[in-house]
Amino acid sequence: MDATPAQADAKSAAKYPRSIPFIIGNEAAERFSFYGMRSILSTFLVAQFFNPTHNPALQSVAEAKANDQVHFFVALAYFMPLIGGLVADWFFGKYKVILYVSMIYCVGHLFLALFDTDLEWFTYGLLLIAIGAGGIKSCVSANVGDQFDESNQHLMSKIYGWFYFSINSGSVISTMLIPYLYANYGASVAFGVPGILMALATLIFWLGRDRYVKVPPIGLKNALADVQMWKENLGAMGRVLSVFIFIPVFWALWDQNLSEWVLQATKLDLTLVDGFTVLPEQVQTVNPFFLVTMIPIFTYGVYPLLERLGVKVTPLRKMGAGFLLAGISFVIIAQLQERIDAGQHPTVWWQILAYLVLSASEVLVSVTSLEYAYTHSPKAIKSLMSSFYLLVISAGNLFVSFVNQSIANKGFFSRFEGASYYWFFVGLMAVNFVLYLIATAFIKEKIYVGQLEEVGHLPE
Repeated sequence: MDATPAQADAKSAAKYPRSIPFIIGNEAAERFSFYGMRSILSTFLVAQFFNPTHNPALQSVAEAKANDQVHFFVALAYFMPLIGGLVADWFFGKYKVILYVSMIYCVGHLFLALFDTDLEWFTYGLLLIAIGAGGIKSCVSANVGDQFDESNQHLMSKIYGWFYFSINSGSVISTMLIPYLYANYGASVAFGVPGILMALATLIFWLGRDRYVKVPPIGLKNALADVQMWKENLGAMGRVLSVFIFIPVFWALWDQNLSEWVLQATKLDLTLVDGFTVLPEQVQTVNPFFLVTMIPIFTYGVYPLLERLGVKVTPLRKMGAGFLLAGISFVIIAQLQERIDAGQHPTVWWQILAYLVLSASEVLVSVTSLEYAYTHSPKAIKSLMSSFYLLVISAGNLFVSFVNQSIANKGFFSRFEGASYYWFFVGLMAVNFVLYLIATAFIKEKIYVGQLEEVGHLPE
C-alpha cells in the first residue's frame, strides 16, 4: 500500500536519534583497538613465541600454531556475546553491560602491552580482550536499533550501514598505523596504542549517557513466566537460525584474511609501485578501505539499480551472493599459493584483488546479517539474537582453529598444506552455497521493527 501524503511528510521530517554520533564514535574507536591488535597478532606470535630463530624447517608448524591461537581467540571473542546478550536483556540492560565490560576490555589491552615477552600472561590479555569485545558486541549492535521508533524506523537501514562504515573507518587507520609502530617501535608500543583507543571508546560511550534510549531489562522471572512470549520467541529463533546456520562457513573463510592471508603476504612481492612497498601486515588495510567505499555504493547505487531493473533485493539473496563471492576470493588465493609453492614470488596485487572480492562479499553478508538479526527478532530477545549471529562467527573460527591445530600436530588436516589448504575451503564453501540455495526455497520471514511488529512474508 502506498504511503499517504501525511505519512510521506512524517517520513521526510523524521530525524536521526541524538545518540547516534556517540554510538558511531564509540564503535570506530573500539574497532580501531580490536583490529589494530589483530593486524599484527599472527606475525607477532610466530616471530616472538613459535619460531623466534626464523628456522625455515619450523615455519609451517609455527604458522599453524599461530593461526590456531588467533582463530581460537576470535572464536572466544564471538562466543561471549551470547553471555553479554543474555545479561543485558534479562538483568542489567545494554548500557550498563557495554560500559562496565568495556573496562575489562581496557585491562586486556594493558596486559598485551606489558607482557609482550611472556606467552602465558600475553594469553591472559587475549582472554580479557575476548571477554570484553565479546561481552559488549551483541549489545552494541542491538543498541543501535533501540534508538529508533515508528517515526524514524525507515532510517534504521541507513544507520546500520553507517555503523558498519564506522567499524571499517577505525580499521583502515589502525591496520596502517599499528604494523608501522610494530616494525619501528616494537610490540609494547604497537599493542599499547590500541589500548589507548579502547579507553577513548569507553569515554565516548559514557559521554552519551544522557542521550541513549535505554530499553530496560525484562527480568529473568518475567522472561521465564511468559509462556506465550516464549512460543513466539522460539519460533523467531528457529526462523533466524535457519538462515544463520549457513554463515559459519562464510566466516571460516573471511577471518583468514587477518591471519592466513597476512602470513601469505610475507612471501609475496610487496611492491605496489616502483620504489613503494608495504609491510605484510598492512596489506589487509585494503579490506576496510574497500568496505568504506563499497557500503555507500551498494546502499545507494547497486541495490536501487537492481530494484529498478525488476530484481527484488532481499536479505536472503544478498547473503547468497555474498557466499558465492567469498568462494571466488579463495579461488584467487589458492591459485596465488600454487605459485608460491612452486618457488615464485608473485605480486601482492593478486592478493589485493582477492581482498576486493572478499570485501564485496562482506557487504552482502555481514551488513545484511546485522540488520537481519535485529529486525527478525521480538523485543525480548533482540540482543540475544544479535549474539547468535556473532556465535556463528565463533563457530567458523573454531573450525579453522581445529584445522590448524590438526596441521600443527600432524593430524588428519596436515594433508591440506600450501595451496590444497585454500582449495579445501573453496570446496567447503561450494557445498555450503548449494545447500543454502536449497534451504532458502523453504524459508519464510517475519519482521519485527523497534517496539512495533510488522508481520508478513518477504519475497525470497
